[in-house]
Amino acid sequence: MHIALFVLLLLGLLFGPQLWVRYIFKRYSGERPDLSGTGGELAQHLIDRFELTGIRLDTTDQGDHYDPETRTVRLTPGIYNGRSLTAVAVAAHEVGHAIQHYRGESLFATRNRLVKLAHTAQRGGAAALMVVPVVTALTRVPASGLLLFGLAMASLGSAAVVHLATLPLEWDASFGKAMPILERGKYLQGKDQRSVRRVLRAAAFTYLAASLAGLLNVWRWWRLLRR
Repeated sequence: MHIALFVLLLLGLLFGPQLWVRYIFKRYSGERPDLSGTGGELAQHLIDRFELTGIRLDTTDQGDHYDPETRTVRLTPGIYNGRSLTAVAVAAHEVGHAIQHYRGESLFATRNRLVKLAHTAQRGGAAALMVVPVVTALTRVPASGLLLFGLAMASLGSAAVVHLATLPLEWDASFGKAMPILERGKYLQGKDQRSVRRVLRAAAFTYLAASLAGLLNVWRWWRLLRR
């Protein structure tokens, strides 16, 4: 009974945030002909309005994000072509990241360094997990395998830690950049501001929610290596 409750709580922690983000995005994804433009049109307008020289706009099937390497705001087709509160809010959020980068804000620079470090750690962790059985068999010292396994687990969980540490950056993109822009620019009707705040809150937690769900891979590796 206690184990079942623990498993349910763990699954809720890992998948609850991601399900909540998806629910919020879907709830406000209905087409709104009364809005002045699509997510893509708003993003391009904001890039031009804030004179973000060198920042481009493109579509992607890899999730909405700002790519600092190519200085590109990338939006999924549903956001780019959508005329909905979700499309408007997500587009403004990603342009918020472009503004952070363009202005050279310290939070953005720190996040970039941490993300690169996490990616390196994750690749190293995956490789370490592959060689754990080999190391244990060759050395015949279980402790060496356990140490290597522990390091691999820590590295694979680094993404969640990074996104938790950089949550202030995501929050700033939503409520330090996007929301003030949408309010002061009168891109929204007063009745929509509360709904857009919900979408922007979900946008701020998107990466953290996804990385928490990704921690399930650690459990899968644990189950596999115990066999």
